[in-house]
Amino acid sequence: MKRSQYAVIGLGRFGSSLAKELIQLGYEVMGIDMDEEAVEEMSEELTHVVVADSTDEDVIRSLGIRNFDCVIVAIGDDIQASILTTILLKDIGVKMVVAKALSELHGKVLHKIGVDRVIFPERDMGIRVAHQLVSPNLLDYIELSKEYTIAELAVPKCLDGLSLKELDTRARYGCSVVAINKKHGDVIIAPTATDTVDEKDVMVIIGTNEQIEHFENALVR
Repeated sequence: MKRSQYAVIGLGRFGSSLAKELIQLGYEVMGIDMDEEAVEEMSEELTHVVVADSTDEDVIRSLGIRNFDCVIVAIGDDIQASILTTILLKDIGVKMVVAKALSELHGKVLHKIGVDRVIFPERDMGIRVAHQLVSPNLLDYIELSKEYTIAELAVPKCLDGLSLKELDTRARYGCSVVAINKKHGDVIIAPTATDTVDEKDVMVIIGTNEQIEHFENALVR
């Protein structure tokens, strides 16, 4: 089942990009930042926006942050605020905490304090991360154009052992499997109808954004 409510703390370039894409994907998003101007800029874009200090426990608790399915800490250049906010969120009991790291060392610290996922913005675009957050099977996402996308999807247990003929993604969803990365390391390029997928393999799919989203949704039902 997909997560439905997100909070993004830090509305800089990365945080605002991620938050807007989550809205585009149909999810509720609360944006939080200490900068009134940044909050004002996003007020028409997001479900809710709040000017708040994310290191203040009373303020964060008052926002009902524990009720969100996932909180993304996208704080800009203040490593201390990022770490303190993350510790606070974990302490409060937020289900899933994702945090942006400003360096490899910062990333190691975030891992040690229990962050569920660490993002390096120089490697991970906000739009791509948004898609990965809402789809548990989506490993990577590359937008070829406004309409077409290549996506890497982990093969779930429900598809284990099926052939591409049985999957019939072209007829059912409109998208095509162009490669299969087998869990033991082999790669099948341009697989045929008789090739099979096993749990933990990775399928490389090409199609429109709508077609791939349709297929993703079928995998999480």
